[in-house]
Amino acid sequence: MAHTTTITHHIKAAPEKVWAVLSDIPGSASTLSGIDSIQMLTDGPYGPGTRWKETRTMMGRRETMEMWVSEADPPRSTTVKALQGGTDYTTRFTLQERDGGTDLRLDFGAEVVKPTALSRIMMALFGGIGMNITRKALRKDLVEIAAKAESL
Repeated sequence: MAHTTTITHHIKAAPEKVWAVLSDIPGSASTLSGIDSIQMLTDGPYGPGTRWKETRTMMGRRETMEMWVSEADPPRSTTVKALQGGTDYTTRFTLQERDGGTDLRLDFGAEVVKPTALSRIMMALFGGIGMNITRKALRKDLVEIAAKAESL
């Protein structure tokens, strides 16, 4: 059982500037107000295999997830993955140059890897609420990414 959402935000900055913000994982806690902290697990430039722990507070709960870059095609797209609590999370960012700026598209999906009867019931009851909260947080992230890219 998967839940997905897609959000697009136009940014008044070139794709290279937007990419610089997206790929600055160590600096993301200062760019995105929803992130409490970042702990890098790998060294080197952003690319497939880059890993970190990201701590966020959502719905009053502080949660840390290990995340990694599964794909990167600078400055066009990147995919970030996480696996936690039996749920596979995928976030794909796609950058498209338009009108002197960049359309930043975010595709987010959460899929329970081995759903049980209870997890299916819980997702049916509360999955929509959780996705609405997630969608709101992701929209805020895109606005903050835009502000940072437009200031570069």
